Amino acid sequence: MPLQSIDTRKNGYTRKTVKSTSGQFELKTPRDRSGAFEPQLIKKNQTKLSEDIDNKILSLFALGMSYRDIQKHVAELYGLEISDGAITHITDKLLPELKAWQQRPLEALYPFVWLDAIHYKIKQMVTISIRQSTQYLD
Repeated sequence: MPLQSIDTRKNGYTRKTVKSTSGQFELKTPRDRSGAFEPQLIKKNQTKLSEDIDNKILSLFALGMSYRDIQKHVAELYGLEISDGAITHITDKLLPELKAWQQRPLEALYPFVWLDAIHYKIKQMVTISIRQSTQYLD
């Protein structure tokens, strides 16, 4: 055999678990000795098929859910088990946006409206009927 054909010979498969919105599945990609094989659909070191799961985790985190609640929710929806480290890695994507928001220039004037009211019950005549009345204060 020529030397060049030995370098490009197949050398088995590499297994990896890919996570998608429909669950997780195991994928076997061919491996060659020279490392020249490049997968087209799912790239090397890619473990997520789409960013939908990341977006769901970010929205759950923005709603104030804890890591444990997010893990339970993702397990129920997609059948995936996600570690605290993975959630931290996903939520760390928000840090540059948060820093930019914190360092934005503030307005000189922020208008607001303050309303105050007293709620009290009124007894009329001798009847037992009670109605609520609202009095707005200036």
